[in-house]
Amino acid sequence: MDDTERFTRFALLCGQCSCGCPELFVDHEAPPERKIVITDDFGQRVQMSADQFTVLIEEARSGRLDETVAELIAR
Repeated sequence: MDDTERFTRFALLCGQCSCGCPELFVDHEAPPERKIVITDDFGQRVQMSADQFTVLIEEARSGRLDETVAELIAR
């Protein structure tokens, strides 16, 4: 993600290594349904709307994501 005018990074989800940590961006040129971009350390990306991202944030704040991840790890 080299285009500094197109993308604004607002979170680096590790930063403890040089392996290409997951990041969160806003793509200012994308259509509304694809404005939020999450990249992973394998070069893949997920794009979603701000509304969809808000739902993800609400799920995290409520603890529902913690519960789901704990169940997955316990398997």
